[in-house]
Amino acid sequence: MPEQSLTDIARLFDPARLTQARRICKMSKTELHRAVGVSAAAIGQYERGEVRPRAETIAALADALKVPAGFFAHGRPRAQVEIAEASFRRLRSTTVSQQQQATAYVEQAWELSCYLEESVEFPDIDLPGWAQPDSFDVPDPVTAARAMREHWRLGFGPIPHLVYQLEQHGILTVFFSMKEEELDDKSRIDAFSTIALPRPMIVLTPDKANDVMRHRFSAAHELGHIVLHHGRQGSDTQMERQADEFAAEFLTPRDVICNELPKRVNFNRIEEISEWWGVSVHSLLYRMRELEIISESTTRRAYITLNSLPRRSRPIRDFPGEQPELLKNAIELLETVDVTVVDIARDLQFTPRHVRQLAGIEDPRPKLSLVPTPDDRRTTTAPPDDIGGNSEEEGADMAHRSAITGRYISNAAAARHPKTSVTETGGNKSSGTHNRSAISGRYISGAAAARHPNTSVTEKGK
Repeated sequence: MPEQSLTDIARLFDPARLTQARRICKMSKTELHRAVGVSAAAIGQYERGEVRPRAETIAALADALKVPAGFFAHGRPRAQVEIAEASFRRLRSTTVSQQQQATAYVEQAWELSCYLEESVEFPDIDLPGWAQPDSFDVPDPVTAARAMREHWRLGFGPIPHLVYQLEQHGILTVFFSMKEEELDDKSRIDAFSTIALPRPMIVLTPDKANDVMRHRFSAAHELGHIVLHHGRQGSDTQMERQADEFAAEFLTPRDVICNELPKRVNFNRIEEISEWWGVSVHSLLYRMRELEIISESTTRRAYITLNSLPRRSRPIRDFPGEQPELLKNAIELLETVDVTVVDIARDLQFTPRHVRQLAGIEDPRPKLSLVPTPDDRRTTTAPPDDIGGNSEEEGADMAHRSAITGRYISNAAAARHPKTSVTETGGNKSSGTHNRSAISGRYISGAAAARHPNTSVTEKGK
């Protein structure tokens, strides 16, 4: 968008933009008025649209809220998501300001996706008829989970690349992190979802527990909310329980898992099943009780034992197929036609850093790190592009594939997960026929090609 003067921005001031920016920064009106130098009453008047801030106040607001001054002007698509329109896990453990921050983040993630969809073809929303917002014929959670597996042709086995599957079927998935804030772990947002936007959205965070198994269950849980609760019927507790039932059946179909689970608590065997199916040992113990394989008292004792055992960390970042990629791949695709993050940020009136955060792109600025020792170098795997060139003599550097991710993982990771398989599920392959979706990072739309006449609609990398 063309550069605007502060006077023009003040004339075109959008009150909702101020509210959104303040909520993203998790600032109260009192905190903002102190930072800007106007009264708290004036901030309220600005947000209600009763008074327009002067040009110098616009500059002070932009500085305090870390946005370009043009962010406050009318003229760009904007969505509004109310807290009541989002399904939060552990709703009672989060404050209203945290929920407002999260919904404001969703609004801006949607703006970014809306901008990118003007140039890049995203996957179509692929949900069965009963899961559409205007449907009232919603099945019970277990039946719904089985129907979703059938609709997405997932079979009856483990689901690798769960987040990839969500994005490939048109559900926008993003990371939201509050890790820079000093908060008690119990007060952090676990995950949430909304269907208040044209495209369903799931927001996941590693803050509550940065473990891929819990992360996968949260993603399946939020999918349950999307397909079951578009009518928002029932109490929060009832809906949470139904979403849990959906997630358990979606990740571990009872007709299959009941034949694999041991008839008594055997942690070695349960750990193997956990690795294969991509669900936590805790979840499997609950599943054993739910399927009446073990009693309530046995389950309690098992939990006590489990809590006393050392836990193995499996950070989400170690599993590429379980991280959102749709927005990031779309931006990378636009970069092939010389549309940079800086260009996108200028058009949206975000900062480049914020665009990267919304899209899950690592900050390009160099970071200090320890120099690896010779021993570290010997156990480091080659980059994925080089894996195919390894010889059999280079066994120490050979890669393995995980049943959860279907991607190559290092020897160290394979040692931690001894039951990994070599199943390839096509983590970055499009399920489309004649067109490749944006998640594949291959084709740019005809509209984008028209805007960038020096490029053609060709496969990336050729």
